[in-house]
Amino acid sequence: MPGPAFESVEARKLGRLYDESYALVDVSVRFEAGTVTALLGPNGAGKSTLMGMLSTALRPSEGEVLYGGRAHDENDPWLRSCIGYLGHRPMLYGELSATENLDFFGRLHGVRPEATRHWLERVGLTRAADRPVSGFSRGMAQRLALARALMSSPSLLLLDEPFTGLDPEGVRLTKSLVAERRDAGATVVLVTHDLAVTDDLASQAVILRGGRLMHAGPSGGDLAGLYRTHAEAKERRTS
Repeated sequence: MPGPAFESVEARKLGRLYDESYALVDVSVRFEAGTVTALLGPNGAGKSTLMGMLSTALRPSEGEVLYGGRAHDENDPWLRSCIGYLGHRPMLYGELSATENLDFFGRLHGVRPEATRHWLERVGLTRAADRPVSGFSRGMAQRLALARALMSSPSLLLLDEPFTGLDPEGVRLTKSLVAERRDAGATVVLVTHDLAVTDDLASQAVILRGGRLMHAGPSGGDLAGLYRTHAEAKERRTS
């Protein structure tokens, strides 16, 4: 398994403006290789906006993202090949089979054809390999989207609510695969509202509220406590 292409990902003074309103304001945070960071905050906090900028899908209105200490063109094919992204919706091609979805993604990113079968096995979808994805349950689609995010062995793995729709076995599988990628040296950033599920996976926590950074540091195995202190408490003081 290849090592990471860069040792850190750093957001510097990121801002994002939508229709004259800021979704993200002056956010600076560093994500280290070989760690899982839980990105937390209430709805509308700016989590998905930050993930979009880390993934290169969104361009910052202000600031920059550094990969391994360097700024890159967001359209750089090499950089995009280093990033695995699972959005809050699977974004799969429903008319294609599971195999065809992964084959298509693999060709785009130069992944060996045999990786498709390997990843279908890893996420437990071998028997459904030739079925159109439009007939998949939410949990099956989530497993396939996770396989797509992982199959290029990304150095930066971005997961937006990866446990959505999963049964307990799917949750265990997802946590195991994420830990495997972390142990290979990847930088993992994970948006979640499932704090108890993520406690033993994330060593770092970043908390946003109203587009601003409220906390960045070790999770201490108590994401719920950090959330109460840095997100809910802020809400009570400003309400």
